Amino acid sequence: MTTTDSNLVGFPLRRPGRPYPPEEYAGLRKREGLVRSTLPTGASVWLVTRHEEVRAVLTDPRISSNPSHPGFPRPAKTGGVPAQDQVPGWFVALDPPEHTRFRKTLIPEFTVRRIREMRPVIQAIVDERIDAMLAGGNSADLISDFALPVPSLVISRLLGVPKADCDFFEAQTRVLVTLTSTDEQREAATKALLRYLNRLIALKTKRPGDDLMSRLLADGKLTPQELSGVGMLLLIAGHETTANNIGLGAVTLLMNPQWIGDDRAVEELLRYYSVADLVAFRVAVEDVEIGGQLIKAGEGIVPLVAAANHDETVFECPHQFDPSRSARHHVAFGYGVHQCLGQNLVRVEMELAYRSLFERIPTLELAVPVEELPLKYDGVLFGLHALPVRW
Repeated sequence: MTTTDSNLVGFPLRRPGRPYPPEEYAGLRKREGLVRSTLPTGASVWLVTRHEEVRAVLTDPRISSNPSHPGFPRPAKTGGVPAQDQVPGWFVALDPPEHTRFRKTLIPEFTVRRIREMRPVIQAIVDERIDAMLAGGNSADLISDFALPVPSLVISRLLGVPKADCDFFEAQTRVLVTLTSTDEQREAATKALLRYLNRLIALKTKRPGDDLMSRLLADGKLTPQELSGVGMLLLIAGHETTANNIGLGAVTLLMNPQWIGDDRAVEELLRYYSVADLVAFRVAVEDVEIGGQLIKAGEGIVPLVAAANHDETVFECPHQFDPSRSARHHVAFGYGVHQCLGQNLVRVEMELAYRSLFERIPTLELAVPVEELPLKYDGVLFGLHALPVRW
């Protein structure tokens, strides 16, 4: 099959005033083979947009997620390797068997059973945030007052991080997930997080508690340096993605109130928004054929998660929000060996957040027109900067 040179300089195609996912994705899916594109860094990459081919990229052992390989693509105009990629324990940047060692160690902490046991804790955090909003009057910013603190407090509780330090983690994480951050800013944020986590690990070594960090220390399968990297990764992945999902989902349910209270909405929201569209950057370490296109070793690959989740051959009328559809085979959490460890936790957080929010504040409504909501076009993750509401 032949390929088409797309000349999409300036990718990613997320800009203010444009729909999300970008409307160009539909056209890219219809092209024969894969599409050649250029990142803002000037690097050429293969864009993968169809559901079947995205899953193939994410499962092929000849394709790597390790940024140390020559040709690995970068989404932003930064000169060097983002600092966190070089942190011991940053296992999303590793391939099997190294990646497998970390994943096997962490899986018991994120099973369906373990997350079910956490439901009362998550519910208490959700209720506490709603109490605070109600005590503050009849309006709020649903992002800063609810969508961000809920998952931040949950992952902090899971890791054994003091509640008072959540604001610190949110500020450092924001630097790391913003495309316009400089190498220096990323380096400083990474070092600040690691310094804190190293102190926390030293404390847990002397006085362990009932938390993930203490259990992993006792297990002994990870070094303290690796554990600090794992902790940083879980803190970032554990609250920023979920916060974006909660905020966007709240808007969608306000615009589609017939689905409020239907737990099927969670899965459809994950598919519909696919906030981690730009997370799964890859590079071929051997020649490999995807979608009829030969990708040579050293060539970068960008599987577009949101494009795959809006593939018309897999999801009928994918641009429509329809929780009645079966959306469980979406790739919002990735696919294969790197599929998100925390997906069970994310689902429960979203479910409890929506159920409690709309049950306790039934008159909740947007305080500004939906078209005036400030969307995130400058981040690795899609979402809302703010969500003014009233009741």
